[in-house]
Amino acid sequence: MKKFFNKLGFRKMDEMEQHIAFKAQRNALIFLLVDLFVWTIYEACETILYDTTLNLIPCLLLATASSIQLCSQLVMAHNAVKDDENYAGTSPLVKTIIYICVIVGIIITVGAVMLIMGVRA
Repeated sequence: MKKFFNKLGFRKMDEMEQHIAFKAQRNALIFLLVDLFVWTIYEACETILYDTTLNLIPCLLLATASSIQLCSQLVMAHNAVKDDENYAGTSPLVKTIIYICVIVGIIITVGAVMLIMGVRA
């Protein structure tokens, strides 16, 4: 089976290729989170301003993508440094900003749902 995959061009990446792939994945994740945040805010504002039904898909995707990323990062970081006593974590500013945006988007969406339910009642 290994020979078959080698013929197709699949092989183990070297360090440079891994670094490039990780940077590309990081950029894609940041784009995804920013795009879903903007979509969530747009849907919430459209619901508030025009009294339309709320589309919860962007909010659910944003919360799910953020949760999966956060949980997997925490687990992998814990597994990588669980034996290292000298490790002191860093304070990632970008990660904090992204999670604040996710929380704000969810709060605005929930507020829009509550506002619409209160208006229709």
